[in-house]
Amino acid sequence: MHVDDVLTTHMEGLAPLRRPIMVVALTGWFDASGAAVGALEWLLRERVAPIVATIDCDPFYDFTQERPEVWMDGDDVRHIKWPTNEFRIARFPGGARDLVVLTGVEPHVRWSTYCECITVMAARMGCDVVVTIGASADAVPHTRVPPVVGSSTNDELVRRLGLSRPQYQGITGLIGVLQERLEKLEIPAISLRVGVPHYLGNAQHPKSSAALLRHLEHVLGVPTGHGEMSPDIDRWQSLHDEAVAEDSQAASYVGMLERQFDQRAEANLPSGDDLAAQFEAFLRDQGGDGAENEDEQPLA
Repeated sequence: MHVDDVLTTHMEGLAPLRRPIMVVALTGWFDASGAAVGALEWLLRERVAPIVATIDCDPFYDFTQERPEVWMDGDDVRHIKWPTNEFRIARFPGGARDLVVLTGVEPHVRWSTYCECITVMAARMGCDVVVTIGASADAVPHTRVPPVVGSSTNDELVRRLGLSRPQYQGITGLIGVLQERLEKLEIPAISLRVGVPHYLGNAQHPKSSAALLRHLEHVLGVPTGHGEMSPDIDRWQSLHDEAVAEDSQAASYVGMLERQFDQRAEANLPSGDDLAAQFEAFLRDQGGDGAENEDEQPLA
C-alpha cells in the first residue's frame, strides 16, 4: 500500500505557514484518559483550523475493536461516524510560529504506512520539528499539577532543553514507532508525556491536559489557552475528591503520594522562558532562519 492511496490533501490555495511545527496526539496506548488528544482539541477550540489532509481509516483499523458510531441529524437521517485522522493548521499571528496538528486514533495495522503519512506531511508542510504528546497512568496525586517529562534522540535538543534520551525497551505503541522512524529520517522530534493518576481509572483529568498545553506554550511560543481550563479542572477535582474521601484507604494512599510528590518538586527546574529561548536557538542553528520567518527529565 502506498501513502498516496490513503493520504488525501486539501492544500490548494493555502497561504505559507510561519515556521511550522507539527504536534501529534493519538488516542490509544499513549493517551491515558484521553488527556493528550483532549489537550489538542482544547487548543483548536473556537479557532479557525482548516483540515489540510486526512488519512483514510479503512485500511488501518479492526472495526470490531474501534467501532464506528451511528448518529441522527436534525432531519432524522442516519449517519456513521468513523475514526478520523485529520491534519489541521492553526495560525498564531501573535505567536512565534504556526502549528500543523494531527489528532487521530492509533491504528491497529499497517503502522509503517501510517507513520509514513505523518513524515510525508511533515515534509510537505515544511515542519522543522515534530512534537508528539501523550499521557500515561502514573503514581501522581490528583491534587497536584502533574509533571510533564520529555525525551528526544536529537543530541542538540537533549542538551538545550534538558531532555533525556529514551532508554525504554519493551512493547510500544504507534508513537514509539513514529519516533524511531523520525530518528532514521533525521527529522528532529520531541516526545512529551504527562502523568495521569492511575487510581482514577479512565476518568477524565483535565489538569493533565492543561499541563501539556502549558509546556507546549512555553517551548513553542504559541498561546494555548490552558488557563481557561480552570472550571473543568475544578469540577473534575471536586468529583475526584469526593470519590477518594469515601474510601479511607484511598485517602491515605493519596496523602502518601502528595508527600512524595512535594519532596520531588523541590528540585530546581528550568523556567519556561529558558526552554523557549533554547528551542529558538536550536531552530536558528538548524535552518538559519529562526529569527526570521523513559528516564526522562521534568520540564518547567
